[in-house]
Amino acid sequence: MKTLAVRALDLVQGRVDMSHGSGGRAMAQLIEELFTAELENEYLAQGNDGVLLPRPNGRLVMSTDSHVVSPLFFPGGDIGSLSVHGTINDVAVMGAKPLYLAAAFILEEGFALADLKRIVGSMARAAREAAVTIVTGDTKVVERGKGDGLFITTTGVGILPEGLTLGGDLARPGDKILLSGTLGDHGMAILSRREGLAFDAPIVSDSAALHDLIATMLTSDARIKTLRDPTRGGLAATLNEIARQSAVGMLLQEGKLPMNPTVEAACEFLGLDPLYVANEGKLVAICAAEDADRLLAAMRAHPLGRRSAIVGEVLEDAHGFVQMATKLGGRRIVDWLSGEQLPRIC
Repeated sequence: MKTLAVRALDLVQGRVDMSHGSGGRAMAQLIEELFTAELENEYLAQGNDGVLLPRPNGRLVMSTDSHVVSPLFFPGGDIGSLSVHGTINDVAVMGAKPLYLAAAFILEEGFALADLKRIVGSMARAAREAAVTIVTGDTKVVERGKGDGLFITTTGVGILPEGLTLGGDLARPGDKILLSGTLGDHGMAILSRREGLAFDAPIVSDSAALHDLIATMLTSDARIKTLRDPTRGGLAATLNEIARQSAVGMLLQEGKLPMNPTVEAACEFLGLDPLYVANEGKLVAICAAEDADRLLAAMRAHPLGRRSAIVGEVLEDAHGFVQMATKLGGRRIVDWLSGEQLPRIC
């Protein structure tokens, strides 16, 4: 019986079409020649609707996040590496070791296959560097004009050892607030690329996987209460969330907040508050006051924590206010934003 030859995907000039989401030959070819080729591992090779994973020792931690960043490519990363880092970090700030990721892609008809290959390759590199495996996924195609190119949802699974519990409800008055590095790099990198803005020094996203830094922090023997990554809404939203969960107040010291000078100048020029600008490679830690210096030393010893600082403390406050002591000697409330300063940044 004569079989029809199947032409290989044109990964240079080709584009996504509706048949790539139809469940037929074209979809199978896209998965095999692009996704599986870039992400190849023993779990994807099972080829089933789900993946069979080994039973771990410890408690499972799971998180999911959708990534809709615009533009898809930006200084310091792209939507592919961001989708890996973002979900890894959500698992890691629970104290867990991230192990596996699942990835779902919503592709818009007409999206360039070359760009898709570049993004999936970026995901593969980010996962390999983090020692996390992308084990399963899904692909859907929507009509032209209904998907803005590409959306990615990633779900992460990690293992939390017995005896370790971190949470937003564990902060207590007297605890210290630590920040692992400079504020606002990711959000301002996105804005500069989106709006075509140029600065004397380039602004690069801080997108990174934080689990190795967190592992170093956990071996310091410091009594860490809470870890969070200040993404959408920035440091301000993160601290307000923790203050509400723990029924406490917070006091930041403006003069101790680490900032890249170019980011600080860009925020001032554009009328943006860096406290509300997103980060993708920084974390907030709350720990017992007597352990703060020990934890700070451990953070600064890691490449991702070199500019760590103790930036404030937890207060007793029935109102749950987050405040900041300004460089001029006053205080101001750091409240929630009613909307977003910068939409579509992660």
